[in-house]
Amino acid sequence: MHEILNAINLYKSYGGVHALKDFNFSVNESEIHCLVGENGSGKSTFVKIVVGAISPDKGEIILNNHKYTSLTPIQAIHEGIQVIYQDLSLFAHLSVAENIAINSLIAKGKNLINKHEINQIAEAQLKRIGISLDLSMPLEELSTANRQLVAICRALSLDAKILFMDEPTTALTKVEVDRLLSIILELKQRGLSIVFISHKLNEVFEVADRITILRDGKKVGDYKPYELDYKKLTYYMTGREVEYPRYKHETSNNKPLLEIKSLTKKGNYENISLKLYPGDILGIIGLLGSGRTELALSLFGLNPPDKGEIIIDGKPVNISSPLDARKVGIGLLPEDRQTKGLFPKKSILENITVSVLNRISSNFGVVNRNLQIELCNDAIKSMHIVAPNFDTPIQSLSGGNQQKSLVARWAITSPKIFILDSPTVGVDVGSKAEIYDIIQNFASKNVGIILITDELPELLANCNKVFVMHNGQIVAELSEDELKEENISIKIQDLMSANEKSLHQNTKD
Repeated sequence: MHEILNAINLYKSYGGVHALKDFNFSVNESEIHCLVGENGSGKSTFVKIVVGAISPDKGEIILNNHKYTSLTPIQAIHEGIQVIYQDLSLFAHLSVAENIAINSLIAKGKNLINKHEINQIAEAQLKRIGISLDLSMPLEELSTANRQLVAICRALSLDAKILFMDEPTTALTKVEVDRLLSIILELKQRGLSIVFISHKLNEVFEVADRITILRDGKKVGDYKPYELDYKKLTYYMTGREVEYPRYKHETSNNKPLLEIKSLTKKGNYENISLKLYPGDILGIIGLLGSGRTELALSLFGLNPPDKGEIIIDGKPVNISSPLDARKVGIGLLPEDRQTKGLFPKKSILENITVSVLNRISSNFGVVNRNLQIELCNDAIKSMHIVAPNFDTPIQSLSGGNQQKSLVARWAITSPKIFILDSPTVGVDVGSKAEIYDIIQNFASKNVGIILITDELPELLANCNKVFVMHNGQIVAELSEDELKEENISIKIQDLMSANEKSLHQNTKD
C-alpha cells in the first residue's frame, strides 16, 4: 500500500512538558486512519505540526516522498494537506458557493471575483460528494450537517490528498452522522486519505482501516479495528478501566420538585407536561430542532414560554430571567460551553465563582478574595479538575476540565434542579466517566436532574426516565422499568429514526 505521509520520531515540548514524545504516524493512500486519545494526549499538537502551524522540536515528516523537518502552512497545502476543524472555520455571511470556492481562488491568486467561476468550482465539488445545495444561500442559514459538507467541499477544491477531520460529528443527528460517514467512505474509495479524530468510539470502529492511540504524548500503538473492542480501546487511551455504572435510583413518595403543565412557546415547543422528583435523572433525547434546548432555556428564563405553568415545590413560579431561575434553585449547563458558558480569557477562579458573586462580595461590591479562593479550590478538588492553579485561563484547559469547571459553577450554588444540555460533547472517555459520576452524585443528594443528550449510552447509564421529543412535542415517555429492557436502545433509536424520516419526508412534500 502506497504511503503518502510518514511522521517520524516527532517531539514537541512546552515548558518542559512533552506534548509529543517520539511519535510516529503514517497514512496510506485511500486509507481512513483514526487517531484517538484523551484531551491533552497530543492529537492537536500533531495536527498543528502537519499543517505547519507549529514546528516540532525534533523529528521529520515525509509527504509524497518530500522530507521536511518542519512545514509552513503553504507547503502543507501544496502537499495536499487539508484540515476541517471542529468549529469548521467557515464564513457565516458568505454564500455556500463563496465558502467552497474561496480557498481555491486565493490559491490561484485571483484578485477579481468572477461569480460564474465561483459557482463552477462549488458545483464541481458538491457533485463530487453527491449532494445538492443552494449555491446562493448564506452559510448561516444551513444546518450544521450541511455546513460540514461545505467544509469538505472547500477542502476538496484544493485537491486534498489527506483530509484531517477533527470531531466531525459532534453536533449531528444519527441520520446526519450516517450520511457523513457514508460520504467519508465514498471519498476513501475514490482515493482520498482521511485522518479521522473523534471521541465517539462507535464511529471510529465503523470507518477505521487503522487506529492509532495516543496517551500523554506517546504512541500506545497501531491497531486494526478487529484487534480492539470498546473496553480495550478505552483502557489503552486512559491507562485505566473506564466504567459507566448505571444510576441506581431510589424511589420515594416525595412531592415533585418541578412540575410543568402544558408549557408552550410558539415555534419552539408545545403542550409540554412532565414531573421531576428529587433524585430523578430525567433524560430528554430528540433531534436538533426538536425543541429540547428551547425548553431548557425556557426553564432558565432565557426563552420565556407563551403559556403553560411551571410549579416548583408545589408553588407556581414565573421565570422570565436567569435571575428568576436562580432564585428558585435552577442551574443550567448550556449546550455550547464555548459561546454560552465560558469566559475564555478569564481564570478558572473567575469562571467558577461568577455564580456566587453576591455571596462573596461586600455591600460595596468588593470581592472577598480569600473566600473566593476557598470556594474555588474546594470545587476544583471535588470535581477533579486538572489545572496548574486556579489563576490559569480556562481556555487553556481540556474540554473535559472546562466542562467540569462549569458544573462546579453551579455546584457551589447548591441547586435544587440542574439542567445539563449535551454535557459530554467534545469530552474524552475518561472525563465522560467523571462527569457521569458527578451527575449521579448530584442526584443522590436529591437534586433533580434534567439531562439532554444525543447519546443513547449516556441516557441508559444515567437516567431513570426518558422523554423523546420531536418537532416541539413529547412523542414518547419511557419509564424506569422500560429502560431496563434488553432492546431499549433499539426501541429509542427506532423512535428517533421514524420521527426523523417523517420530518424529512414532510420537508420534501
